[in-house]
Amino acid sequence: MDEVTSPRSEEPVQGLVTWIFSTLSRSTCVTPTTPVAPTYLKNNMSEILNIAVHGAAGRMGRRVVALASADPLLKVVAAIENDDNALLGQDAGDLSGVETLDVPLSSQWPTDADVVIDFSLPTAIDRCIEQCIAHDTALVIATTGMTDAQVDKLQQAAKIIPIVWAPSMSLAVNLTMKVTQQITEKLRDVPGGLDIEIIERHHRYKADAPSGTALKFGDLIADKLDDGTRHVHGREGHTGQRQRNEIGYHAVRVGDNPGEHTIVFGMLGERIEINVAASNRDCYASGAIAAAKWLAEKPAGMYDMFDVLEM
Repeated sequence: MDEVTSPRSEEPVQGLVTWIFSTLSRSTCVTPTTPVAPTYLKNNMSEILNIAVHGAAGRMGRRVVALASADPLLKVVAAIENDDNALLGQDAGDLSGVETLDVPLSSQWPTDADVVIDFSLPTAIDRCIEQCIAHDTALVIATTGMTDAQVDKLQQAAKIIPIVWAPSMSLAVNLTMKVTQQITEKLRDVPGGLDIEIIERHHRYKADAPSGTALKFGDLIADKLDDGTRHVHGREGHTGQRQRNEIGYHAVRVGDNPGEHTIVFGMLGERIEINVAASNRDCYASGAIAAAKWLAEKPAGMYDMFDVLEM
């Protein structure tokens, strides 16, 4: 089945170091107690954008509600949850620790949303996609752990509505993805061989492993390697010598870690380790909001954060 993709130049980022620092200087990552509207992306919005948050009672959903409610260019018009959620009827602002928004948590889908921001679970994705198509609503989706059938459904939906789909909405993570691709290109043929391992850490409540972000790192790195790259998940017992064509994945679940990824490039005699870590969830929420602003006037198609960040 054909994938729906957005046009994007495959040329490497020029002046990478300068570009990274100039981009990071526009970023906003705030503490959970101080909602601040994201400012790291420019937009030409002249009207208020109506936002619906799917998975609004969850940890990420609450942060999206909090930050979106503080943005003068946005209006939270719906906070959506499953119909068996015990918090239905409570005000989304109250749940998120901000002022009352007069937006009750509901299982009813809105008719006036311009963009839906989804931070939910795979079990809720099918209905989300169907409702966005039915109401002609753009969709920003950050849920991971979807089945192949759900991914296919999402690809088909992108023929009808605009969608930004990314396992991580973080600016820093997406910058790091670009950097790891460039490192892989430079080191792929290093004498003695290159070993690549991906270690991800998340909070104890995360239900899928490895993280969608770790898998995305692996896919992007594999694109710069020879065909036949194997993705190996963990090691146990007598595994034998490591094969040259492997990318290894290791998932750690500890405490309340909101997300951390380490990419190890091992060579004979030296190694490079790149670590990107979140200190709270607002970086993901800010990225999703920026993606929603960017997506609002785009045609149907499948986009990702590389598109949003013009990388």
